[in-house]
Amino acid sequence: MLIAYDGSDLAKGAVRSAAELFPGSAALVVTVWESGLGAMVAPSAGWDAAGAVPVPSDPELVTEIDNAREQHAEVVADQGARLARSLGLDAEPHAIPDEVHVADAIVDLAAERDIAAVVVGSHGITGLRSHLLGSTSRQLLARCRRPVVVVRAEDSR
Repeated sequence: MLIAYDGSDLAKGAVRSAAELFPGSAALVVTVWESGLGAMVAPSAGWDAAGAVPVPSDPELVTEIDNAREQHAEVVADQGARLARSLGLDAEPHAIPDEVHVADAIVDLAAERDIAAVVVGSHGITGLRSHLLGSTSRQLLARCRRPVVVVRAEDSR
């Protein structure tokens, strides 16, 4: 199985639920990191001629920021895998870059690894806020060709 993990309490709950539902199973604990954002946050970034796309003035800074984001994602994925192993799962950490959307990265990895099921936490956001913010769990349900287990936040059950 693949467990989407971002280090939040909600993600920890998803790991616990996965361990209860699929005891002793193999699990890929996945943290998705957003690559290419260094240009978006670089303090000296300029803007292209159209004024819409940030252009980094220091490519080394962008690379440094991306490397830091990737290293952080690897640490978070490792923490999630350790939690999963402590709950009896045969877990391995995996950090992947998000080139378009978190759900797409997870769907692609699930297909590539022939994952049996995807487990993801959900805040239970509804209404207009859900449409404005998007929902990784909702997008996984719509796009993933594998079974998706959505674990709702404690306060939304």
